[in-house]
Amino acid sequence: MDRRVSAQPAPSGKKRINLALQGGGAHGAFTWGAIDALLADGRFEIAAVSGASAGAMNAVVLADGLREGGPDGARKQLEQFWRAVSLDGQLNEAQRSLFDAWLGAFDPLKFSERFWQSASSFVSPYDFNPLDINPLRSALVQLIDFDALRATDAVKLFIAATNVHTGRIKVFHRDELTVDMVMASACLPTLFKAVEIDDVPYWDGGYSGNPPLFPFFSETDCLDVILIQLDPIERPGTPDSAAEIMQRMNEITFNAPLLGEFRAIDFVARLIDDGRLKGTHYKKVRMHLIEGGKALAAYTADTKLQADYDLFKKLFALGRRAGEQFIADNYEAIGEKGTLNLRQYLD
Repeated sequence: MDRRVSAQPAPSGKKRINLALQGGGAHGAFTWGAIDALLADGRFEIAAVSGASAGAMNAVVLADGLREGGPDGARKQLEQFWRAVSLDGQLNEAQRSLFDAWLGAFDPLKFSERFWQSASSFVSPYDFNPLDINPLRSALVQLIDFDALRATDAVKLFIAATNVHTGRIKVFHRDELTVDMVMASACLPTLFKAVEIDDVPYWDGGYSGNPPLFPFFSETDCLDVILIQLDPIERPGTPDSAAEIMQRMNEITFNAPLLGEFRAIDFVARLIDDGRLKGTHYKKVRMHLIEGGKALAAYTADTKLQADYDLFKKLFALGRRAGEQFIADNYEAIGEKGTLNLRQYLD
């Protein structure tokens, strides 16, 4: 299906934006807070949302909330989702505790992320989770009306998953979206079995598009993309502990697809500026960034797998402040120019 559209001017009254939501497990609660700030402000209209992993969860919940109740409905829906994840998440932690107890190495009431990372390197989810229980699925099924979401045309969705066979990105669109497609986007292969869709196995979308940006270029008529980033691209110092090394490896891995898209966006923009690309097919995208800075980077990798609502609320508050600061600093620029200098990540 050809979903390409030509650029149209933004309607008066509100500034139209696209949201690109990075994955990051429980740190997706930061994204929840940033989205809440944008919705509460009341001066934005969301045209399209892309996401991978936790970003895909936020994207789908946001879109369904907007469909059902507008900005206020979306804010309520996002809060309900994160509260549901915190309650259902206890089952997932219990599974790990039982696994620890089975090995006889840890207190069954405690969860060691470092131990889990080590264990997952030699034990498959096909062994320790044969029923493929995933608490996120039940939260989505309870909250999202997928039939109604597929039928709406209010917000475009671009949900990334990674084809296990080819290693290439697969982008699922709103008009075809199912709960399995969302679960595929959040399928970490060390924790869950691959999600099969039409006999094709998929893993976490963060491996191939975290989040995907390219659908915005041809499938929306909005040129402003706000990236809500969870994993820092740059981190000073050289990690020397096993946990720090693993954390930095994951950050580099999950940011690699994003940096590739940054390079492509910058390349096209320079060709347009030089007059070497003409016509309506190529667009000069205006990129913006909401990030948590040092405050979010201070949260260690083990917190990404914690289903604690107190943690979620702290991350939400951090994201809310970051979103409010972004609006205060950049509102006037939206619709006029990008505020994210891509070259700083490419030189």
